[in-house]
Amino acid sequence: MTRGSLPSSRSGRPTTRRTLPAPGRLSRGPLGARGTVPTARRVATLGPWRASDAEALAAAVAESPDLVLQLGGGAVPSVDDARDLIESQLVQSADPTWAFAVRVDGRAVGHVALAHVEHRHATAWVSYWLTASERGRGLATRAVASVARFAFDDLGLFRLELGHRVNNPASCRVATGAGFAPEGVERAKLRYGDERFDVETHARLASDPDPGVALLTLNAG
Repeated sequence: MTRGSLPSSRSGRPTTRRTLPAPGRLSRGPLGARGTVPTARRVATLGPWRASDAEALAAAVAESPDLVLQLGGGAVPSVDDARDLIESQLVQSADPTWAFAVRVDGRAVGHVALAHVEHRHATAWVSYWLTASERGRGLATRAVASVARFAFDDLGLFRLELGHRVNNPASCRVATGAGFAPEGVERAKLRYGDERFDVETHARLASDPDPGVALLTLNAG
């Protein structure tokens, strides 16, 4: 598959790029009633990572030390390091991994990915993060729900899975808000340093009820 193209549907016909609703608008406070968008102030979108996002990525890691774990444990002390990380891990190349930058007014502030995309069973693994200053506003929930909709409608997937440490309730709220139901706990699955962590797993099926989240515009590249 060439870069930026979408895979064929199971019927053999090429899928078409899907344009999601108009760009999501964010306020500087929390979201309003479920499924609604508060007073427009900022525009949030999803799209492929670019080398030009390196400065924003380096700034995100600097203000959010916990992202080092999300990025595989490697430090990102400079813009050059961030650019190398984008080009080696985040630039969209081809299925089975789709990596999207979450942008607010054009600046990368987060990440949502579909990894281990498997078309025989129509499954994928979802991961996500936001820089610290953007958390608590519902943006991550909307970004994850938007990528899930892309996975179902454009990639033809049926089951999406994700997991979070049980001591990370904020990540759990993102998952449940985006329609991912908890399914169980995997004991001592992750190890960071000398400590091991239990992981709660979640999944969303294409047949599950829509969570009613206002979606972001998604450009698959």
